[in-house]
Amino acid sequence: MLHLNLLENVDLEPHWNDEIDNKLAMKHELLFAIVKDNPCAVVQKSSLAQALNYFSKLNIDYPIVELDEGSFERLGHKFREIQTGSDFENVDTSSDDIIEVESDLLDFIQNSQDLLSNEESAPVVKLVNSLFFQAIKKGASDIHIETLEKKGEVRLRINGALKKHLDIDKNITGLVISRIKVISNLDISEKRVPQDGRTQVTISGNSLDIRVSVLPTYHGERVVMRLLMTSESIPTLQTLGFTDDITTDLNKLLTHPHGMILVTGPTGSGKSTTLHACLQHIATPDKNIITVEDPVEYNAENVNQIQVNSKVGLTFAAGLRSILRQDPDIIMVGEIRDAETADISLRSALTGHLMLSTLHTNDATSAISRLMDMGIEDFLLTSTLLGVLAQRLTRKLCNNCKKPTPLAPSLLKELSLPEGVYFKAEGCTECDFTGYKGRQAVGELFIMNDSVKEMMQQGLNDHQIRAEVKKQGMRTIADKLADMMIAGETSYEEAIRIGIMED
Repeated sequence: MLHLNLLENVDLEPHWNDEIDNKLAMKHELLFAIVKDNPCAVVQKSSLAQALNYFSKLNIDYPIVELDEGSFERLGHKFREIQTGSDFENVDTSSDDIIEVESDLLDFIQNSQDLLSNEESAPVVKLVNSLFFQAIKKGASDIHIETLEKKGEVRLRINGALKKHLDIDKNITGLVISRIKVISNLDISEKRVPQDGRTQVTISGNSLDIRVSVLPTYHGERVVMRLLMTSESIPTLQTLGFTDDITTDLNKLLTHPHGMILVTGPTGSGKSTTLHACLQHIATPDKNIITVEDPVEYNAENVNQIQVNSKVGLTFAAGLRSILRQDPDIIMVGEIRDAETADISLRSALTGHLMLSTLHTNDATSAISRLMDMGIEDFLLTSTLLGVLAQRLTRKLCNNCKKPTPLAPSLLKELSLPEGVYFKAEGCTECDFTGYKGRQAVGELFIMNDSVKEMMQQGLNDHQIRAEVKKQGMRTIADKLADMMIAGETSYEEAIRIGIMED
């Protein structure tokens, strides 16, 4: 009777021998690995006879090792990934590797038996490439791949809202996630801890930077991929969609040689995009512009960008301290998260630098109380803060299918809207049945002028200051949303989602 050396709960490294037909060996449940620095043939109990039968036909003299099922599966995954990697070293895709139409992709998934076969990883590569291609085509900002109880699901975030893209077989989901891990240089055998990576793919001649986050959930892993833009796609201040009065006032603020400009709003409201548009607007060869970001969202050529890395102690505060020794003219800090960063930012604005940053507040005037809560003294705020831009991204109604809808008189009264024709989202092929097409930035710009400084010295809180600057003519986000509704550019539902009631 054959006695094999049994190893349990091990994580072996594959031994890839080009003289062996590894695909065929994998089909016969025979793998090869390095055990104690020696190459060995690896089998598992459930397929022992099949593996040994194939091994006897090979002209190699490796010792045979038996693994438990979990360890064997781990090694098998690594083998499949080496094979995928060797077959497709780069994701530089020609049209043969992309399925361009969503319905064809569904047919491909349903009819491709070889997606689940060990010997051929090409269909998985094709599937992943197609997901990227279709996400770009639809203008998605994120791709979500989730493992549910009985299936996998792909959703795309388009215009700020998630929309289901397609369902995939649960077994295929694992292969797709493994493929994404390979191109992002992540550990494919580790499924118990969250992992973050970055990758670049070239789809139809367009280079795309992708940030990857993998998270273990109850039914398996889920992946979120953020599609990042290159410097060519950074919009200008004019194309962001703000009204002319805001663009003009913001341009004036950006001409100041020193001081601090803040952009506020919730996650996904376009703060980073606005900051980068501001930097591109003021970037000239005679200025030294340095940013510290987490993560670097736009890869801009004429700007020196530092990526925060808390593992090695490179925090926003530490990065900012180092930047100040680099003789900068303009500094951009991705986000003010703590008192230390706030203090250094404001002090560097005081000593002659133009400082741009973001804060998470709902409106422009609450930035004052947020900074005060962080322990910033009044004198620092009044002498350095130039202005605060609060912004949101509002989905615009699809002009092809929007429908007039009556609004109740009580609603019109509550929102101070005139009687007139208002529109609602309907959905058509043009807008992918969402009812919306494209987004527009809406914002309010709060400028720190002499009257505001006086109010602060009198000890007025941000609500009182807000009421006062509104009287002086500051147009709020709610006002802009009302204008968009009156102009038929957005719906009542979208205005409520963005915050027309918050004012």
